[in-house]
Amino acid sequence: MHVLVTGGTGFLGQHLVRKLLAEGHTVALMGRTMSPAQALLDAGARPLVLDLCDNVGVQAACQGMDVVIHAGALSAPWGRKADFYAINVGGTEAIIAGCLKHGVRRLIYISSPSVVFDGRDQHNAREDVPYPQRFTSTYSESKKIGEDRVRAATREGLETVIVRPKAIFGPGDQALLPRLIAAARQGRLPQIGDGQNRVDLTYVENVVHALCLALSAPAVVGKVYTITNDEHVMLWEVIRQVLQRLSLPVNLRHVSLRAVLLVASMLEARAALTGQEPLLTRYSATILARTQTYDISAAKRDLAYTPLVSIEEGIERTLSAWEERV
Repeated sequence: MHVLVTGGTGFLGQHLVRKLLAEGHTVALMGRTMSPAQALLDAGARPLVLDLCDNVGVQAACQGMDVVIHAGALSAPWGRKADFYAINVGGTEAIIAGCLKHGVRRLIYISSPSVVFDGRDQHNAREDVPYPQRFTSTYSESKKIGEDRVRAATREGLETVIVRPKAIFGPGDQALLPRLIAAARQGRLPQIGDGQNRVDLTYVENVVHALCLALSAPAVVGKVYTITNDEHVMLWEVIRQVLQRLSLPVNLRHVSLRAVLLVASMLEARAALTGQEPLLTRYSATILARTQTYDISAAKRDLAYTPLVSIEEGIERTLSAWEERV
């Protein structure tokens, strides 16, 4: 197949492009700069230096493609609403327009379970959980609107699949484990809440596996699939295991979620005035304190998805790769 991967120079994108090339697909890799992905270009990926806000260029990039995997996004706990909307909504609209214009068969849209997270505990949530009345972050809201646009495209004849991976980690990750480790090294990582919250994590190779299955699975069009490792783990136990593995202190100070939310609100208010990202947001606090587990029966049934790498093995691979770099 001819496959276009947006966000191909990012964390998930690079792992995905590497796998697609290994499976014999012809891959076009879209990103704002190609320097992080030189090895993939050497392996045969075609570079497309584009910003998702370049409507004309993005549409043109879809020409000649069988499948577009739209992984590109602004994913951050904080930022300007206009930026989230321009990239996550406008970029998705441009991709859809390009797919429809150039006869792309299937669009796989990478979303997030955060689109249905309302800041409260979620236990074994399925894909049909209603969207919240108020979103926990502008990122989540923008991804939900992206889902709306993708659903509308299905009615125009485009085969669409929405995939929501939860908390992706693995070698090359710059957001999940590295941020927690950096905070711990600086003595700025308290345990938020009672530490009893369970969460789902997803090793990056498992997400890639699910996306490869979605390339041609017949019964997935117009559907949404949450992807996880299918292991409901105690988040703070996992964090302490990582810290212990790196010989960092595991006796973390305990603070209540209510207190942290109050502080985060003040930090966000100051950030709104200064334009600088706050050290902590309410969204980040609830992500670390609330239970968020998901039922992935739909992915098992329709995609024949089964995680290939356990969380324990994935963490070991991630830390080993991280130690090699430092």
